[in-house]
Amino acid sequence: MSRVGQAPVTVPGNVKIEIAGRRIKAKGKLGELAFDMHPDVEAARDGDVVRIRPRNNSKRARQLWGTTRNQVANLVAGVSQGFTRRLDITGVGYRAAMQGKNLNLQLGYSHDVPYPVPEGITIVCETPTAIVISGADKQRVGQVAAEIRSYRPPEPYKGKGIRYSDEVILRKEGKKK
Repeated sequence: MSRVGQAPVTVPGNVKIEIAGRRIKAKGKLGELAFDMHPDVEAARDGDVVRIRPRNNSKRARQLWGTTRNQVANLVAGVSQGFTRRLDITGVGYRAAMQGKNLNLQLGYSHDVPYPVPEGITIVCETPTAIVISGADKQRVGQVAAEIRSYRPPEPYKGKGIRYSDEVILRKEGKKK
């Protein structure tokens, strides 16, 4: 039995949930998201709670039970609160700035790196070395953060590059004489 899948998803009052067959739609103050469930899993609504159950006792259905429950929980949390990911830029002359709908990154290359901001994602540069990425879809927020980080991942000797704010970079000792 899935311990995660057994937990019900509580729906706040400001979020509307529609379950139509295998499709679940959530609508809230931050937008509207939808998720297509696997055929081996079903959802049922009991008042302000959504419960996920496997349709049969197959291994595949039990594997997808907890995953589907967390996907639905992410839908509800995304349209009501949203998700945020922070990036820190470390390095002399490394900085970021918003220019229209593009994020302009200066990362020590001979040219600036423009990153077009996708729909549904908000990017704010609090300081030239701090980027905040936010949106309703957890997967897209994480994907955008990973794409921006991939332009200059942190290196282990001086720690220069773009890293997540909660990421720990294991530093290596340099050459010895």
